[in-house]
Amino acid sequence: MTSSHAFWVAGRQVAGETAFDVTSPWDGRLVGRVGVPGDADVEEAVAAAYAVRDEFAATPAHVRAAALDHVSRRLAERTEEIARLICAENGKPLKWARGEVGRAVSVFRFAAEEARRFNGGEAQRLDTDPGGQGRLALTRRFPKGVVLGIAPFNFPLNLCAHKIAPAIAAGAPIILKPAPATPLSALLLGELLAETGLPAGSWSVLPVPNDRMPALVRDERLPVISFTGSDKVGYAIMDSVPRKHLTLELGGNGAAVVLADWASDEDLEWAATRIATFSNYQGGQSCISVQRVVADASVYDRLLPRIVAAVEAQVTGDPSDDATDVGPLVSEDAARRVESWVEEAVGAGAELLAGGKRDGASYAPTVLAGVPDGVTIAREEVFGPVLTVQKVAGEAAAFAAVNESAYGLQAGVFTHDLQTAFRAHRALEVGGVVIGDVPSYRADQMPYGGVKQSGVGREGVRFAMDDYTYERVLVLTGLAL
Repeated sequence: MTSSHAFWVAGRQVAGETAFDVTSPWDGRLVGRVGVPGDADVEEAVAAAYAVRDEFAATPAHVRAAALDHVSRRLAERTEEIARLICAENGKPLKWARGEVGRAVSVFRFAAEEARRFNGGEAQRLDTDPGGQGRLALTRRFPKGVVLGIAPFNFPLNLCAHKIAPAIAAGAPIILKPAPATPLSALLLGELLAETGLPAGSWSVLPVPNDRMPALVRDERLPVISFTGSDKVGYAIMDSVPRKHLTLELGGNGAAVVLADWASDEDLEWAATRIATFSNYQGGQSCISVQRVVADASVYDRLLPRIVAAVEAQVTGDPSDDATDVGPLVSEDAARRVESWVEEAVGAGAELLAGGKRDGASYAPTVLAGVPDGVTIAREEVFGPVLTVQKVAGEAAAFAAVNESAYGLQAGVFTHDLQTAFRAHRALEVGGVVIGDVPSYRADQMPYGGVKQSGVGREGVRFAMDDYTYERVLVLTGLAL
């Protein structure tokens, strides 16, 4: 029997009058039916969040921290169940789904820790000039208001966690809109939040269709929007509400740079293995997956066959099989798009070294070399298991190749030289530089976000809390400092 899933309005479950189907991208089977919030449900959620905002901001830190700790523990207890849910609705291989649950466990734990120490206040003496004698400034942070969190399909649990956990930690009510293709993990988070004592109205999970999102975006009672998804949609949101505070985590076409000093056989095997793994994990559907390899000419000929061999060794197939490395894309349409971009590149002269075949929603791990600059796959985010490899002459040319992109999320630089690492940090136009590894590394507590078309603002629990709040200064007068 197919399970039915209610949504969450101001902390209570609502079945909805209509429902939509969630199907597996692997085999098309029905995974669950999800209730659709009506206009009255959405209004109730927004009104409740707006009404509770002052109460929630004043909720003692230990109450918010205890709720976050509870969710973290319950996620850990139900890891296997939730991983299989992610696998079913998303097509993510089970071993990567388990990793996603583990990351969400950490996100809620980090948020609980931050809730306990956030907003301790910073005192500043003002008697540095005569007019400030006897005065002390105390600066604290306060929520900007209700947060609208809009999450994508590729990490259906953890990227919802990155919206919800920082908001609760900062005392900001949140309305979460999960991706229509993968709402079940978000609704399960609602189930765990309902087990806590958080105030009614402080959170809702509304799986509304995408065509109803603009009305939520424009609602003046939702002054903060945290969106993760495509640059096209993200910047459309920004253009529609220029006076709101936005955090936009958008696309990327992450580059892994392999420099001349990364030259031993062990070095190249390590780089090839990491590149192959993280160009294909999540089916390549990660903003920081490796899409481009920029290799120094001195190592290119030894590196390229290792990359091809490592990519061909990736195990594809049923995502519920523990041995599977690469499962399907989120839909057959997504796989067709990837297929068309590869065909365009090959037709323009690129060399197909591995993969290049589609089977339904699955696309074989693919390696291209000699990709012309003007083709789509050289300029845009492929969001699929496709890797391009190019040869450059020297460090400056490598860094220039990275910066030619319109995106700037993260980059990986394989080098042993500390001075080169600092030059990379200064020169590369990205939000994060990872030395000795691929750009796909992300620790959930570190600041995460990009520049250029990759967005604005930063996630990472403490940094998202800063984004959801603003500084307010209190000046005390007549003190004997």
